[in-house]
Amino acid sequence: MSNAQRVFHGDFGRVALLDMDDPLVPHAHSECHVLLKAMGADTYFSVRGRQQPLTDRTAVLVNAWEPHYYDHRPDAPHTLILALYIEPAWLAALQRSLALSSRPDFFSRHCVELSPSMRLTADALIAEMMAFGPTPQDRIEALLSELLISICESFSEWRHLERMRVASPMAFYDVRIRRANEYLMAHYAEEVRMDELAAQCGLSRAHFFALFKKSTGMTPHMVLNMIRMKKACEWLASARSGTLGNLSESLGFSEQGHFTRFFRNHLGAAPSQYQRVVDRYSS
Repeated sequence: MSNAQRVFHGDFGRVALLDMDDPLVPHAHSECHVLLKAMGADTYFSVRGRQQPLTDRTAVLVNAWEPHYYDHRPDAPHTLILALYIEPAWLAALQRSLALSSRPDFFSRHCVELSPSMRLTADALIAEMMAFGPTPQDRIEALLSELLISICESFSEWRHLERMRVASPMAFYDVRIRRANEYLMAHYAEEVRMDELAAQCGLSRAHFFALFKKSTGMTPHMVLNMIRMKKACEWLASARSGTLGNLSESLGFSEQGHFTRFFRNHLGAAPSQYQRVVDRYSS
């Protein structure tokens, strides 16, 4: 059974050490996503339907808004994975042009070979996460900034995108799809009737789904799930009072058990287990 070994939340986004022994459903994130093997067996992540190898020498890079999933084989051994979900605003504070990491065309390749210095930095971050006791925030942010800057400098399209003076990631979507995305972000806790949403956009249901997939690479339901997962992770990392039942209800789930399955299928850990291992770094 998969579980979260340790999780750090902060202005940088999320850093999770995940012991993976179960598949994940296709999903996406609003942040750029970097996956590195910490230990265990070599494995694969599927990005846009193509398997990408995750080994000691490679990393899998996933753009914001890009569908991907973990397709674990039932007979395969465990793999401990370091998963980085990095906020564009935090990267932009390190280097202004890295605000472009919010675009779905930021990384041009999904599997890259790590340099020895990248691997050393990743290993240092993994060691900090596996150590007992608290890890200083400045230590975590220093390792993250070193690793992410080197990866972005080597494997992203930020220079080309900056020269092209590209707009925000949503700007090139059809206006009707932007309107639908805005609606989903505002009504994630409700039962969204897709036929009614399509009608609000002036489209038939079939045309709406086809145009949404063509524009974003995702289905409307995947966007809705992405929003719910981000809200859930933020809640679990906070010091808010309340129960998991309160959380599941606030996200629109009729039963807590449905939310637990949803969370595990998207991240690989139960929400209660995730909450036990998360450390929150506040600004």
